[in-house]
Amino acid sequence: MEHITEADDRLVTTFGRLLEAHSLLSRRAGRSLERECGIPHAWFEVLLRISRADGGQVSMGSLAQQVALTSGGITRLLDRMIDAGLVRRVPCPTDRRVLFAALTDQGQAKLAQALVVHAADLRDAFHGFTGADLDTLDGLLDRLRETP
Repeated sequence: MEHITEADDRLVTTFGRLLEAHSLLSRRAGRSLERECGIPHAWFEVLLRISRADGGQVSMGSLAQQVALTSGGITRLLDRMIDAGLVRRVPCPTDRRVLFAALTDQGQAKLAQALVVHAADLRDAFHGFTGADLDTLDGLLDRLRETP
């Protein structure tokens, strides 16, 4: 049986700190979005990703991958968002099997409201970080995302 090295232990600790920071920021954002906008953080992420997609619509499969949900999970989430009037399904013109998600006018308005709340939370969370700090953090996170 292999033993954990000091370097491995450091990586385990670093990863734990990354998860703790993510959890803290997500809970904070979630509380603010629920209180101020009446939507959960997951809905905000979906609204944001749809709005930033080419043509303002994204395939269900791509959206599921972006928000780390199964196809069934994204379907259930979108069903609730559709019932709330924020999102609509759009059939693909070239493939009947593919559906896209797009924002409704109400969804665009909710996203605009939520972005103001989210930006204020982020300003508070990153208060004291310099532009250079954020550049460094962005670069490190990009390197992690690019790891095979």
